[in-house]
Amino acid sequence: MKKQVSFLVVRRLLIALITLVIVSFAVFFATALLPGDTATILLGQSATPEAVEGLRKAMHLNDPAIIRFLKWMAGLFQSDFGTSYANNVPVATLIRGRFVNTMKLAGLTASIAVPLALTLGITAAIWRGTLYDRIVTVGTIGIISVPEFMIATLAVLLFAVYLKWLPALSLTNEVKSVHDLVRIYAMPVMTLTFGVSAQMIRMTRAAVVETLNTPYVEMALLKGASRPRIVLRHALPNALGPIVNAVALSLSYLLGGVIIVETVFNYPGVAKLMVDAVSTRDLPLIQTCAMIFCLGYLALITAADIVAVLSNPRLR
Repeated sequence: MKKQVSFLVVRRLLIALITLVIVSFAVFFATALLPGDTATILLGQSATPEAVEGLRKAMHLNDPAIIRFLKWMAGLFQSDFGTSYANNVPVATLIRGRFVNTMKLAGLTASIAVPLALTLGITAAIWRGTLYDRIVTVGTIGIISVPEFMIATLAVLLFAVYLKWLPALSLTNEVKSVHDLVRIYAMPVMTLTFGVSAQMIRMTRAAVVETLNTPYVEMALLKGASRPRIVLRHALPNALGPIVNAVALSLSYLLGGVIIVETVFNYPGVAKLMVDAVSTRDLPLIQTCAMIFCLGYLALITAADIVAVLSNPRLR
């Protein structure tokens, strides 16, 4: 049985690796299809055709796409992400500080969203059918229905414009105390928490309710076990796999939702760097940022799959 579990884990890792290679291929050729010529954008519209052609040769933009892709992949395997076209600075140098900022934002959001969502989802499943369950369900559906940019915009209008409690821009270099930390990160974290928590609450509730409807849980209830004990001792361990998948899927949403939040609040993260790179057609920077998001998504989903395999009693 241990060999079977090991085989399933290794298979998940191999699938993730193959998926990453396919995604890298898609990212490279999708960015290559962006409108505009990189050399012309860098030199300006007044540049002569000779200057543009010389820059294209110097940057190897005239090489066949497959050759440039293979060189880029070889660089990734050697931790060489290339040099930014717009800044003539190594991409790793540009991303290093921004990546830390993005991880701070994601970490703060996860530390609030995960406990909140699990608590609401589990308690709604315990008291399903009650007024509390209806309020939680209607609230999550309402939040899911509102676009994230709308939540961010309303937060700016309410807390920054009208109440003047929080700054409209999240400038991390102004954080010098815990009070500054709360003020700078309050609106971005709140916006992301709304989007992440809503899906997590629904999926957690569904997983626990499904487990509560199984025969062994009904038998424990008939024997006189309390509902909280049934959930914590019987239902929750068996619902761990679906719950972990729900958490992973919801946290992977941060990788996409953070683009909107960083743009609205001018937060200096990887997503904002990627948006700025698109405007200058800085291909190495765009490709590296996209690969970071894809790698983070695959890591979360693969980890959730492995936990689901290891937490499944039949496989153990």
